[in-house]
Amino acid sequence: MSTPDTESLQVLLEREEAERDATALAVRQAQDHLQRLQAQMTQFSQHRADYITRWQQQFHQSGGIEIVHCYRSFMQRLDQAMSQLSLQQRQAELNLQRQRHRLVEAETRVAAIRKLISRRLESHELTQQRREQKQTDEAAQRAAWLSRQSHALPALG
Repeated sequence: MSTPDTESLQVLLEREEAERDATALAVRQAQDHLQRLQAQMTQFSQHRADYITRWQQQFHQSGGIEIVHCYRSFMQRLDQAMSQLSLQQRQAELNLQRQRHRLVEAETRVAAIRKLISRRLESHELTQQRREQKQTDEAAQRAAWLSRQSHALPALG
């Protein structure tokens, strides 16, 4: 239902709903991105643990200095990669928090506009009911007046 004073609010509501929907999509994408990073971190951690276990066995069999250098070099690169991934994960978490905050704000705006439209429609309906009641009252008064007039005319004659 639309009245002239709610048409612009309806347009605004549609725009805000579209923005809210876009923000909800951004939240889902941020969640997916964070989950991918977390899965990747889990894989890196598992790979690191497996690598340590494998090389400890290798050290027990033969522990040449070249093997130790190779092991340390790879572990440093792996630790750097995990450190960078951890930073990306923290940034993704912050982004997700920002997107969720934006979504709450968008949902609040949509709810406020809907409430305003509802109040305007209720006000319009109340005004219509009052107008109809006034017309009914006036019609009843005219009918009563006409009835009195028609009863009074024969008495004069």
